[in-house]
Amino acid sequence: MEAHARPIEAAAPRPTQEEAEAAVRTLIAWAGDDPSREGLLETPGRVVRAYGEFFAGYTQDPREVLARTFNDVGGYEDVVLVRDIPFSSHCEHHMVPFVGKAHIAYLPKDGVVGLSKLARLVEVFARRLQTQENLTSQIIEAIDEHLTPRGAAVVLEAEHMCMSIRGVRAHGATTVTHRFSGIFAKDHQQQDRFFAMIRRA
Repeated sequence: MEAHARPIEAAAPRPTQEEAEAAVRTLIAWAGDDPSREGLLETPGRVVRAYGEFFAGYTQDPREVLARTFNDVGGYEDVVLVRDIPFSSHCEHHMVPFVGKAHIAYLPKDGVVGLSKLARLVEVFARRLQTQENLTSQIIEAIDEHLTPRGAAVVLEAEHMCMSIRGVRAHGATTVTHRFSGIFAKDHQQQDRFFAMIRRA
């Protein structure tokens, strides 16, 4: 979708760093601690810098990540799979991390993309406030839009801290989401082959 293809523009003006640090101090005080004590004096600045890393995906464009493809692949037309791509994102409901791995496959049509670009694509969307379901959809939609493959498959497996460190505290529970497109969506044998490939030791 076009909305996923470009960096997201904030609906309201972006606060200054000073305003963001003041918000962190407010949260520290709300939690019951003193933001002026020695150990916390530099915490607001550290948190804001960390947020700059956690949510860098808002300023990144998947079109640029997938822009360069290669056609000199010796006639290769079979599945290209990168599995066990590590990622971390933040739940948009509680703003706590969920951490896991992504498996991405596609059937080339007009060339292939550098393998590291698939890992970078995951990062573009993971470094935003997310749900795992939406993250799965954004990754495969970007692949379909910018690589136009004959088909694509994406599986995400992640542990959500909003379940493991709060609420039900279900430590170790894993959430699995998947999306298929093109040939993968129509051919169950291709789906079975994909799952066999990502589970192979």
